Amino acid sequence: MTTLTDIERTAKHYANKRQILRERLDAYEDELRKIKLRHYKGIRAAQIAASQAEDRLHIAIESAPELFQKPKTHNLNGIRCGYQRSKGKIETTAKTCDLIRKHLPDQADVLIKSTEAPISKALDQLSAAELKKIGAKVIPGKDRIHIKATDSDLDKLVDALMKEAREQGELQETANA
Repeated sequence: MTTLTDIERTAKHYANKRQILRERLDAYEDELRKIKLRHYKGIRAAQIAASQAEDRLHIAIESAPELFQKPKTHNLNGIRCGYQRSKGKIETTAKTCDLIRKHLPDQADVLIKSTEAPISKALDQLSAAELKKIGAKVIPGKDRIHIKATDSDLDKLVDALMKEAREQGELQETANA
């Protein structure tokens, strides 16, 4: 028959094993923090250098738009760069809701917010002729410089490391060191 003393002894054994686990996890976390701190300055310097190099690439692309007519972007050394059209906008007037009700009454509940403002995402689905009927006009997007590394996993890793360091206050500690 199991006694309360047996259960207490088993609970103590379990508590001891959990303490060992806690100590090992704490040691693991401490080592990770030390590794991150040891490499932070180099990672930060490389991040700044990469940002400056991106700025120089942006200026170079901006100074030679004729090189990006067709095609508008090029893959060069793993970097997709050039121009990319930004998303256009739909501009509406104060009369747009009334004109939607007049010309598109069956779609009014989908195209108009209850606040009496046109719903942009719904308007995106309309043809140019329908937009004209309701007093809206399409403002086309403009070409803008586009630079994107194709190895975005590296960017995600750097961002994650920097975020974690900021959250743990390690950036401040490093700056004060």
